[in-house]
Amino acid sequence: MSFIQTLSIGTVWGKVWPFLVAIFFFGLLIFFHELGHFIFARIFGVKVNEFAMGMGPAIFKFKKKDTTYALRVFPIGGYCAMEGEDSESEDEGAFCNKKAWQRFIIVAAGGVVNIIMGIIIVMIMLGTSNDLIGTPKIHSFTEDAVSNTQGLQKDDELYKINGRKVYSDYDVSYFMSTDDDGVFDLVVKRNGEKVNLNGIKFKTEETEINGEKRLIIVYDFIIVGVEPSFKTVIPNGIKTSISYARLVYVSLFDLITGKYHVSDLSGPIGTVNYIADAASESVKDTDFTFLYVLLALIAINIGLFNLLPLPALDGGRLLFILIEMIARKPVPRKFEGWVHAVGMVLLLALMAFVSFSDIWKLIKG
Repeated sequence: MSFIQTLSIGTVWGKVWPFLVAIFFFGLLIFFHELGHFIFARIFGVKVNEFAMGMGPAIFKFKKKDTTYALRVFPIGGYCAMEGEDSESEDEGAFCNKKAWQRFIIVAAGGVVNIIMGIIIVMIMLGTSNDLIGTPKIHSFTEDAVSNTQGLQKDDELYKINGRKVYSDYDVSYFMSTDDDGVFDLVVKRNGEKVNLNGIKFKTEETEINGEKRLIIVYDFIIVGVEPSFKTVIPNGIKTSISYARLVYVSLFDLITGKYHVSDLSGPIGTVNYIADAASESVKDTDFTFLYVLLALIAINIGLFNLLPLPALDGGRLLFILIEMIARKPVPRKFEGWVHAVGMVLLLALMAFVSFSDIWKLIKG
């Protein structure tokens, strides 16, 4: 093999492997999501007809007891097909014949597992980083700081920013970076008490991002960092994960209120591209922090989004089970089926639009 051929293979591989990492990560998300459904189905004695990874024709499959296990061609999904999941069944082990609370746990398990995956990724990120773990507590101020002349003090712990609870240093950076005028109403913990500090103004600088003028908040304080350890990684990992989780609902609210457009959404294609870019940059810089953040955000986002009470999602099914638990009788299966069918059509239409948007963004570069 010539030097040019070797160089060419290396160049191609350098472009391909980040996408393989992204696809593998999505495969893990799907696998553990379906595994969550599968494990609790088994615990409650539900008959699982097939547990499959991927869609389309099977590459290989085998049957053990009543369940067929399959690996399918296209790595774009997977499923845990339970007896009596979408239709009536007289089988004692059918999903539809189990108690409502058991069905609720089985359906919720997939999204919960994805959220737990996100939390684990955050803890790995904090535990393996060479940097200190950031906290919302103020360590000191820069020389030209203005916020400390308006009430902020050393050792203040930021508790609320513009009425929104602060769980981690991520909240501090997110709430401040997305503000419009650089003026904040703060609540801080000081000497064990909560102190209100209204109208705290930070310096701002005007810059241009994607052709739009934006105000950038100048951070004039330094936060306290703690050494990674078992005692610090677990609580801070959970707090940071809560911050990431809240972004799902904040983003959804911003989308509904028109702050963001549907075209700003990213589907599987765009997300795979983002992960690939992050993986490539992380290897170049030997710093995997941003990649960990992105993977954790995606895992938690997918888990929470799947649990939203929307038709065709697990959350939609949970809503019907919850209604059944309250009313003590199931919603007519035919009605529920129609609701999920309409929801699936709308969801597929949204995915098609977002995928087209992702492809268009890639073409435009």
